[in-house]
Amino acid sequence: MVASDPSLPAGSQLTVAREDRGSSIVLAVAGEVDLLTAPDLQQELARALEDRPVTLVVDLSDVEFLASPGLAALVGAHQNAHEGTQVRLVADGNATFRPLQLTGLDEEIPVYRTRADALSPGDGNSGEIEPRTS
Repeated sequence: MVASDPSLPAGSQLTVAREDRGSSIVLAVAGEVDLLTAPDLQQELARALEDRPVTLVVDLSDVEFLASPGLAALVGAHQNAHEGTQVRLVADGNATFRPLQLTGLDEEIPVYRTRADALSPGDGNSGEIEPRTS
């Protein structure tokens, strides 16, 4: 588990807890992902990808704010995932799903409403939130 530096401003706290689930890894992210904390998230994503899981689930359910540096970290993880590793996101609230939708990332990275849906085997579409339509 990584926790941001306590000397950071009050609104810039982030925790990332890792849970190994067989061939999957879940990173439960909580707090605010901004310019100060996104490097911590990026580092944890890279560590998880080094283990080459079949599925890397990034659970953003407890994220209160997701700024562009956090979105960039998620894109980087998606792009850097090894062949055979699928990155999936859990995001249902306005603080997380809305930025993913506005930037079109929900069309690039599968987004689910719950962690259970994201961990479900199969074609990856069960429980997936449908991307916006133009």
